[in-house]
Amino acid sequence: MKILFTGGGSGGHFYPILAVAEKLNKMLERENVANIEFFYMSTEPYNERLLSDNKITFKRVVAGKIRAYFSIQNFFDLFKTAWGVFKAFFQLFALYPDVIFAKGGFPSFPVLFAARFFRIPVIIHESDSVPGRVNAWAGKFAQKIAISYAEAAQFFPAGRTALTGNPIREELLRPSGKDAFKELGLDPSVPVILVLGGSNGARIINGQMETLAPRLVEKYQIVHQTGEANMAEVKTTVSGLLGGNPNASRYHIYGYLDNQTMKLAAEATTIVVSRAGSAIFEIAVWGVPAILIPIANHVGDHQRKNAFAYARAGGAVVIEEANLGPHILMSEIENLMQDGNKRAAMKDSAKAFARTDATERIAEQIVAVLMRHQEGFK
Repeated sequence: MKILFTGGGSGGHFYPILAVAEKLNKMLERENVANIEFFYMSTEPYNERLLSDNKITFKRVVAGKIRAYFSIQNFFDLFKTAWGVFKAFFQLFALYPDVIFAKGGFPSFPVLFAARFFRIPVIIHESDSVPGRVNAWAGKFAQKIAISYAEAAQFFPAGRTALTGNPIREELLRPSGKDAFKELGLDPSVPVILVLGGSNGARIINGQMETLAPRLVEKYQIVHQTGEANMAEVKTTVSGLLGGNPNASRYHIYGYLDNQTMKLAAEATTIVVSRAGSAIFEIAVWGVPAILIPIANHVGDHQRKNAFAYARAGGAVVIEEANLGPHILMSEIENLMQDGNKRAAMKDSAKAFARTDATERIAEQIVAVLMRHQEGFK
């Protein structure tokens, strides 16, 4: 039996897929189901080590990107996508999976187009409050549609759609069992701010934090995930700004936070400053008050809509990029840090928003479709 995963090339697609694969491995092992093969089709493997650890074989797919704005690249990418669809027909015919789990994104389009032709069962998951173009199209023929936000339900057929939440890796759900402050070299008597810029970092957030660094370290400790590509630049800038500052050691810079470090940081932090991608769901599970800064002019305005949907649920405050400045960001940080009652209410709202069973519910549906598909060939 074969299960194929497909999605875009970001961590927001890759890690939920990985969470589902981990759960499926355990579920099928528990049910004594043998000879299961996992495959992942995308333009890039994203993290080859994690794919290998979970026994997932990577298959490269060719896909162009159709932008929402004028670009000559759109013209060339049309031909790239057409070639990707043509190639995907042969790839899927050779592979012929029993079920496909898709996260959307332009790299999944050739795979889903071929899957529809071959009538291979498809389950999709939509992480955003408004679906992307590929998932909106795939929802017309997918057997099951899982959504993370109730607002997304209006875009899909009611009978095939379920509000599940976003799949999260089990490792992030389990308490570390360690002293987070000690492990990260933090002082437990000083409040902590965790700064997340998404899997690749966010230059605009990095810039604001650099500017505020001298003021922030007077009262707070900062754990700042900059993105690997930005780490050296941020370190140099912050070191220059904090040179001679007696509290300079309160600013902790990481290019990337692995599962263990992320979990420790979440356990130690008082508030989070973050983009508004899939990290929202991890923040909700942690029950940490958040300041969300969605990407401006993002395709479909997804991050902005996600941020305000989560803010309406009570777990966050939102600063739009157009309004973002060091004074506004500092003001919002101070407002939360000085109001324990507000933080407590936001913590309760975040936990109410979180759905920790999302991964299991989606994995169960994949297994159900897998078994039905197998029965059909007997």
